[in-house]
Amino acid sequence: MRPLSAYDLLKVWEVGEDQHPLDRALTLLAVACPELTWDELAALSVGQRDARLLTLCEQTAGPRLNGFAECPRCAERLEFDVAVADLRVAQELDAGEEARELVIDGLALRFRLPNSRDLAAVLDCQDPAAVRSLLVQRCVLEANRDGAPVAGGELPPEAISRLARRMAECDPQAEVLLDLRCPACEHGWQALFDIVAFFWAELAAQAKRLLREVHALARAYGWREVDILGMSARRRQFYLEMAT
Repeated sequence: MRPLSAYDLLKVWEVGEDQHPLDRALTLLAVACPELTWDELAALSVGQRDARLLTLCEQTAGPRLNGFAECPRCAERLEFDVAVADLRVAQELDAGEEARELVIDGLALRFRLPNSRDLAAVLDCQDPAAVRSLLVQRCVLEANRDGAPVAGGELPPEAISRLARRMAECDPQAEVLLDLRCPACEHGWQALFDIVAFFWAELAAQAKRLLREVHALARAYGWREVDILGMSARRRQFYLEMAT
């Protein structure tokens, strides 16, 4: 994985502005991981994808991240600060490890972890039960009881619940929860950390700031955008200080 250059950052922002967050995530990784095809990136488990995005976000925004949340009790808006290291809940999984096994009361399952394609497939489902059922049908590779095959749509609810818990255990980076407490009403709760949304907000802010720098330097010196973007951030800042 390589860090985003100034040119990369603007390119990704321009392309991703009109994309769904699922596609934005892959667009980011396609630039940072040129050794992987789009299909290979889409096949990464959600946790594998998010682990890479977290590393790329750290390279782009630094070792500590600042975010905002709204208290569900009093609607107070609070700011929080968290270290990237604290958001890494596990080492990255082996991308080549596809099938896993689980036995539940004589029911043997072979399954894979959900990926970006699976999330796209359930995007329009509003019913959580329907989402879980569709994910099970997509991710269960084989199911049998006493040697007889069992269709994915015929799995009992308890088996589906156990399978969901097992998937979460196998891919812990896919769901990172933050412990937050409201300073106004002292209410405590857990919030899901969405690396895609967080990273995109940070990237968009940096892109707009970078465009303003390009505008100022182009007006002051008549330089081309490509030449300004090729400078280091320190050099751009130095010229900006002289120009203003």
